[in-house]
Amino acid sequence: MARPSLREKLASSAVDTLHSFGLKGCSIQDITEAAGVPKGSFFNHFENKEDLAIDALRRYLEAARPDMLFDESVPPLERLKNHFSYLSERLLSLGYGRGCMLGLFAAEVGENQPKMREELRSIFDTWCGAVESVLREAQTKGEVDPRHDPGQMARFIVNAWEGATIRLKIERDRRPIDDFMNTAFKALLK
Repeated sequence: MARPSLREKLASSAVDTLHSFGLKGCSIQDITEAAGVPKGSFFNHFENKEDLAIDALRRYLEAARPDMLFDESVPPLERLKNHFSYLSERLLSLGYGRGCMLGLFAAEVGENQPKMREELRSIFDTWCGAVESVLREAQTKGEVDPRHDPGQMARFIVNAWEGATIRLKIERDRRPIDDFMNTAFKALLK
């Protein structure tokens, strides 16, 4: 079995390090120490911390199982609930100490990080678009009131999720996630 490259060590350890401490909460030194690689090797693989953070964000999202939203063998609202249940369990397994990496990075991104800001905008647009697609399908199947704008509802649901994950870090219990799930799936999308 081949040993992971230094780039792979940096990139994979950055997901956990950046998710734990945020963009501003950790340095390149923290990331290279977590990866067990010399700090000088960082710039052989990444131009700067922002480039590594974008790579880490993409890896984080791959593990978020967005494919669940497109499994047409499952009814639309069940797919949507399964998606957010999966995300919930993933965060809860970390002991309530971390929110969603998207929200964490969005709260920290500065004016001097246009690539990260654009990456986040694109990710949120894609995610909202996928949720909107599921909601449209649910409307055609009579599962969601057709008077609701599915794009607006999708953005609201994603925004509410991000707010719940921020509160999760503060409350240190599952109540914000439970509030989100109950309101989204028992009140809004009933």
